[in-house]
Amino acid sequence: MTAYINNPKEIEKRSFEIITEELGGKTFPPEIADIVKRVIHTTADFEYADLIEFKNNAVESGLKALEAGKKIYADTSMIKVAVNRKALADHQLEIVNYVHDEDVAKAAKERGVTRSTVGMEKALDDDTVGIFAIGNAPTALYKLIEFIKAGKAKPDLIVGAPIGFVGAAESKEALDELDALGVPYIRINGRKGGSPVVAAILNAMLYKLGRDW
Repeated sequence: MTAYINNPKEIEKRSFEIITEELGGKTFPPEIADIVKRVIHTTADFEYADLIEFKNNAVESGLKALEAGKKIYADTSMIKVAVNRKALADHQLEIVNYVHDEDVAKAAKERGVTRSTVGMEKALDDDTVGIFAIGNAPTALYKLIEFIKAGKAKPDLIVGAPIGFVGAAESKEALDELDALGVPYIRINGRKGGSPVVAAILNAMLYKLGRDW
């Protein structure tokens, strides 16, 4: 049997070394390099090096929100599960998701809209939420953008990475409309993205605050 590494720290260290090697001459500013590489580490897809985009001091604003103890709203339970629980606990942070709440499901059915839309509306009513992380539903991202443009929300950071073929790429393009307002966001351009990618971005942000294995 071939010898293999069985230490999680060493596995991650070697993985990031390989990623750096295979990126070749492509480099990133220090504040975003670890985020880009963690997305690649999670997906094994180097195309993300060209798809990920950071706007309006996204990393700085997101870190300030985390340091202030702001909640993270995730549009899927998968994001909530995939974000490092120990890192959240160590920094006394919380990630929430309202899509499966009974009141959200009931309202969505009555109105004929997605639960993601109603879940986002519920999150926007909570002024302790500072970061909005969207990895599945373009409708959630569109709703967030609507509220911001109407002056009803001012998030510290948006992680916009809906995945799919109907509205995913377009909803992320719509984030351009927030540039004039200076809203910080990280997005994955095009159809790719998804909950694992969003969780990777959030984990990378959390690890910037300090990581205790």
